[in-house]
Amino acid sequence: MKKISFIAAAALAVMMTGCGNGTPKANLKSDVDSLYYCIGIAQSYGLKTYLANQVGIDTTNMDEFFRGFNEGMKEAQENKNKAYYVGLQIGQQMSNQMIAGLNRELFGDDSTKYVSADNFVAGFITGAIGKDTTISVEDADMYAKTHITAIKARQMEESYGPNKKAGEDFMAEIAKKDGVKQLEESGVYYEVLTEGAGKIPADTSLVKVKYEGTLIDGTVFDGNMDAENPITFRCNGVIPGWTMALTHMPAGSKWKVYIPQDMAYGDREAGDKIKPFSALVFTIDLISVE
Repeated sequence: MKKISFIAAAALAVMMTGCGNGTPKANLKSDVDSLYYCIGIAQSYGLKTYLANQVGIDTTNMDEFFRGFNEGMKEAQENKNKAYYVGLQIGQQMSNQMIAGLNRELFGDDSTKYVSADNFVAGFITGAIGKDTTISVEDADMYAKTHITAIKARQMEESYGPNKKAGEDFMAEIAKKDGVKQLEESGVYYEVLTEGAGKIPADTSLVKVKYEGTLIDGTVFDGNMDAENPITFRCNGVIPGWTMALTHMPAGSKWKVYIPQDMAYGDREAGDKIKPFSALVFTIDLISVE
């Protein structure tokens, strides 16, 4: 053990002689010295990637980062400064991660809209102190969970309202088309291209399918009609409009299915082409039911 430690310490000492002028020199006199030095190196793994990708600090500002790091390491060891540095760290994490994440979730790429950090801070401090609150922590949590969904939906409506309206108009016209039928009261419409006589799947059935999906303007976004082999999946593992159609189709059928946005992806974006609130059209060829 002593021999290994001596070699490690010697190697580390050699390493330090090659360091740049801005790098502090280690004082490696014992196994413990070498241990802490190695732990320091190990903990630096991925630091530059984290700083660049998570907090937006590029390598040209590393000197400032290390200046703050050194001050934090020294001063946080004193009891009177620990609370300050813990607060500084938590505040930075919440700003860079939580608040930034909320902005993206609620407003997407719209940089003109953002969460009020001042209101967040006011609520956080009030809740932590526990005085003069007009709402309990539990009720505030419930309010946040409920209203973040409502606010997000309102923002999506503002951004993609025209897309939703276009889909509704399209579905209204499809409902008038000769040969088109509605599946129950789902809002999903279909027309039979080929009448099959095989088994009708249950929602838990495995099916083999070929298909093509388009937007209401005819843009193709997905499909495997020209592939040699169909795809296999369970009927209840796809969007609701697909499940509705498949559980009414006899095997061997080929249908053209018109799916309103609420039976498709709703307010979600799917891939590069399917925007929120998109009505979709699928040609579905049900090959077999397992």
